[in-house]
Amino acid sequence: MPSLRAPELIGRDAELEELVSLLGVRAPVETPSALALLLSGDAGVGKTRLLTELRDVAATEGWRVVAGHCLDLAESGLPFLPFTEILGRLADEDPATVAAVTEQHPALARLQPGRRLRSPDEPDPDPATPLDRAGVVAAVRDLIDAAARSMPLLVVIEDAHWADESTRDLLSLLFSQPGAAPVRIVVSYRSDDLHRRHPLRRHLAEWGRLRGVQRLALEPLDDPATRRLIKALRPGTLAEADFTSILDRADGNPFFVEELVGASWGGPLPAELADVLLLRLDGLDESALRVVRLASVAGRRVSHALLSAVSDLDGDRLEAALRQAVESNVLVAGRDASFQFRHALLAEAVYDDLLPGERARLHRAFTDALTEQALGTSAELAQHARRAGEPAIALAASVDAAREAMAVGGAAEAAAHYLEALNLMGSVATLPDGIDETTLVRSTAEAFMASGRVARAIKVLRTHLAWIGPDAPAQDRGQLLTAVADALLHIDADESPRAVAEEAVALLRDGPAPLLAAALSVQARAIGSWHPEELRATAGEAMELADRHGLTGIKVDLETTLAGLDAAGGGSGDAWRDAAESARAAGLIDAELRAMYLHARRLHDRGDPAAAESYRALIRRAEENGRPWSPYPGEARPMLAMLMIRDGDPDAAWRLMDVTGQEPPAVFEWLYFALQMFIRFGIRAHGECHAVFEHLREHWHRDGQIALLGGSAELLRAEAAADPATASRVYAEMVAALGPVWGEWFQARLRLSTYVVAAHAAAAPTRTVEEREADAESVARLMGDGQLVIEGIAQYPPGHGPEYHAWVARRSAEHLRWRWLAQIGPPSADELVEGWREAERAFVEYGEVFELARTRVRLAAALRAAGDRAGAREASDLAREAAQSVGARPVLDELAADGPASPPDREPRSELALTPRESEILALVEQGRSNGEIGRQLFIATKTVSVHVSNILGKLGASSRTEAAALARRRGLL
Repeated sequence: MPSLRAPELIGRDAELEELVSLLGVRAPVETPSALALLLSGDAGVGKTRLLTELRDVAATEGWRVVAGHCLDLAESGLPFLPFTEILGRLADEDPATVAAVTEQHPALARLQPGRRLRSPDEPDPDPATPLDRAGVVAAVRDLIDAAARSMPLLVVIEDAHWADESTRDLLSLLFSQPGAAPVRIVVSYRSDDLHRRHPLRRHLAEWGRLRGVQRLALEPLDDPATRRLIKALRPGTLAEADFTSILDRADGNPFFVEELVGASWGGPLPAELADVLLLRLDGLDESALRVVRLASVAGRRVSHALLSAVSDLDGDRLEAALRQAVESNVLVAGRDASFQFRHALLAEAVYDDLLPGERARLHRAFTDALTEQALGTSAELAQHARRAGEPAIALAASVDAAREAMAVGGAAEAAAHYLEALNLMGSVATLPDGIDETTLVRSTAEAFMASGRVARAIKVLRTHLAWIGPDAPAQDRGQLLTAVADALLHIDADESPRAVAEEAVALLRDGPAPLLAAALSVQARAIGSWHPEELRATAGEAMELADRHGLTGIKVDLETTLAGLDAAGGGSGDAWRDAAESARAAGLIDAELRAMYLHARRLHDRGDPAAAESYRALIRRAEENGRPWSPYPGEARPMLAMLMIRDGDPDAAWRLMDVTGQEPPAVFEWLYFALQMFIRFGIRAHGECHAVFEHLREHWHRDGQIALLGGSAELLRAEAAADPATASRVYAEMVAALGPVWGEWFQARLRLSTYVVAAHAAAAPTRTVEEREADAESVARLMGDGQLVIEGIAQYPPGHGPEYHAWVARRSAEHLRWRWLAQIGPPSADELVEGWREAERAFVEYGEVFELARTRVRLAAALRAAGDRAGAREASDLAREAAQSVGARPVLDELAADGPASPPDREPRSELALTPRESEILALVEQGRSNGEIGRQLFIATKTVSVHVSNILGKLGASSRTEAAALARRRGLL
């Protein structure tokens, strides 16, 4: 059998030199071109071989090289897996350094390879005291820096397309916060595995924008290089037909070339690559074939110890079989006494070729070995036991795997393991020892909550409540209802979290104090600060129980809830910051994120510029602890984006909302998309939007903010098109969608009703008298809606922040504008100007660039109507500058429609040389409009209109307005 690996690197000299150059392997390490490099390519294109050559070059140049591999464990994810491998390698090579860093960072011990294996002597991780994810990050960073002090360090992470979420996040931090030591990082991944929603895509986009991170894409070999590779793999004579067949089928992929050459040695080429892969096994004897099939059941990698425990071969025969498999390039021996398939596709092909009964029997053998000898991880045991038809073992192992994942911040992985345990629950007669049904359901819901899947959490809880029925023990139902109420507080739903919490409290009145205290705490949150006396009474009862029984978590949660009373009473909200610090000290990450979010929202509502950094700190803290999509950071992202829009940077907001390649919960995915559509169609008015709005409307039910953002964009488009009918329809639909979940007189209704009034104002100049009178009724209703919101908010002093006051002022100004243009109870020009001056002052105080620009456009029109040409020019210039900075096309269009801020001092007097303003007035004269109506429509003084009309008559030689219109029509001026 020939060697199916070329003795030399073929066709990759240029790529290797580029890698060496970019990483500064041969140059002084203080001046590298790249601190990190992302190596991409299709499966089998030669990434691993290229990195092996890079390793050899680096070692020759005096570098230390460590590698970690990401494995395809399917649903059985193991957080930080490649860094466990790196830690093991460094522990072998430099134990003193590892021991010193571990002493400084005890969290590092949790990642050591031995600690990740199941052992009867090691207690299960306590889910109540999870590992601080930030501690893991700091420990790994310090370990890498320490290992690089004696010699430069090259860290290689292979197959990042299989990386767990925790590993991807840790790499992000290592890339963005490099240490001072000479460290270079190379990450390889399969580009053909990255579908649109692949979770690695977002990280690649982020990494690519970081300074010092470079990319290198490995392309297929060209035909001459492929021919050289074939000759190196198959010395001697090979028919041209065989060359051509391999060239055509391999398409420049070195792995396919190797497989096809290997298959061709043993007989005719099969039609499919899977058949080719299986032909590679034909040269193995029976023992080696049995071992390879056994290894395929384990996955791509398997330890020698586990193979020994599962195989029925004795030690000598097993080693002989493994040696043959390694020499045949089917398996590759690792330094850690493990074996892996040379390529994942080969492992999959071998596994798929097993008979169903054979698979089950081998999975059962693995299950027995993992159970009896405590080899491998809980995730592995769960997978084998499930496929072996051992549901009780699989259930217990899934729970252990979930707890282990939560202990290192892997909420998404934990949720999958817990859900698998729940699915297995109906397949066992009795639950394994130590597993309580209600606790398992709650743990599943909590993991879904931590990963941001709140709706999934509620579904799990409600499904189990329906299954146990109303006659189930009060304690069980009470616990589950407490969890339901807690989850409902994070979403917009018709179901009342307060009512659910009250039911839970009633069921738990005679139950254990911790359960009652938890239910009371959730009830207090559901009551909210708008009912201070009820809140104090409920929270007080819960606090007494928490103090008496030492329930630290509940106590901190209650402190956060009570801090809302300080904010509602006009306080700074600093009590939330204090509560966040208390939660952090107690290691309660969910309570900490909640307090941080509420503090940031308080700053946001007050218009405090510190709000943006508070949101960023919250998002960072959540990512460090493996909860990037839990409810509070998930909601903080669009809040931060809205601040970016307010400050005039919609591009930054768009980038923050871009979740391409990520896997956020559906509610956040659509919320972020809605905000992007608000930027695209509301602020910038780019392209046709009807189909997008209709598609978004299908997802309004997911979250009120989706309806608010999508509907607001529609209202802005309707206003720009002077289409009050569409604006009124969309407004009614939004109220119908938001009223049931936010209350009928929700605060945003003030802004929405103002948009519709503005749409009526934009259309007023073209409406008939009858239409204007009908519009007056609609405008009155809209103003009434806004007044009811104002009166409702006034019941809860103190006053709200600058955004609220800005829209109160804008509402009045838009109403004045409508009255002026519709000529229904019109204000004086001075009243019109003062109304818009007040709106301008309010939006300057609020600081929203886009809406301030729109306000100044209309202020400029009002100033023109009052004859203040200098003021109109100044307001127009400021509006134009802001609109151009944010790309607000509707504002620029409105400025263009209004014409110059003031007419020229001297106007041409030639007979047919009408100015643009005169042409505009002449068109309105032809419609029979009076000078007063023309002035109001064009926002200029009636006297100015009269002067323009006189000039028009003089230029046309007409003695009357009617004659002027006729002459203009005849001469083609209209």
